[in-house]
Amino acid sequence: MSSQDAAGIPLTHAPDTRGYKLMELPPELEALLSAEEAPILTLTSTPTTALLKTPDKTYKLLQKNTSNSLILLEPRGTAPSISDIPINGLGAVATIHETIELVAQTEQPTISNLKNTGSKGKWHEKFGAGR
Repeated sequence: MSSQDAAGIPLTHAPDTRGYKLMELPPELEALLSAEEAPILTLTSTPTTALLKTPDKTYKLLQKNTSNSLILLEPRGTAPSISDIPINGLGAVATIHETIELVAQTEQPTISNLKNTGSKGKWHEKFGAGR
């Protein structure tokens, strides 16, 4: 006969003060980070978005709400009971309601055939002067 109680796994709610975000990695980025010589990644920002840069690609970070919350758990132990057997359980550390999605950015096309004429947007004055 077992001396352990078969009442189930104790679950406690003990959130910590850290904010957690779950980031979905594209397969090619996961492979890059799992490589023997993983590169250094940088996070930069623009006025409209945040960017994650690898040596050869740039990803835009998008926050997405999830329809189902994710609960982040960690193992927790309780003090030994009268039988001197510690009871192992789980602690809910955080509830995550949104995830970060990485979207590969395409290179912005450069327009090299335009010349700087110095007009600075005064085309309407030049157009109206000839009439």
